[in-house]
Amino acid sequence: MIPTWSAWKRYPRDGRGNIEAPVSPGVYEIRNADDGSLFGFAAADNLAVALGQLQVQPTWLGGWFGRRSPVPMPDLEYRVCATATRADARLAAEHMINRRETWFSRAA
Repeated sequence: MIPTWSAWKRYPRDGRGNIEAPVSPGVYEIRNADDGSLFGFAAADNLAVALGQLQVQPTWLGGWFGRRSPVPMPDLEYRVCATATRADARLAAEHMINRRETWFSRAA
């Protein structure tokens, strides 16, 4: 069976909300919702845990006299591609990376 991607879903902000992902091996992709730039891509043993443990560190802007204010977390979206085993997830991730590199080399 060929694994397929789920629909894009909003990543919860500030630890509020739920992540809808299977408790199985697979590949996940996270992108910036504003411009579609890639934020994260990896194969995981457990998609739900991997997405839940994603560390999005707030960055700080320096200000006058040492005051710093946090830069808001980017608006993120994620999708998952569940597989039967961890080995299948790694193979699917490698295949997706190779397809992306091939497409970019032809587009350039």
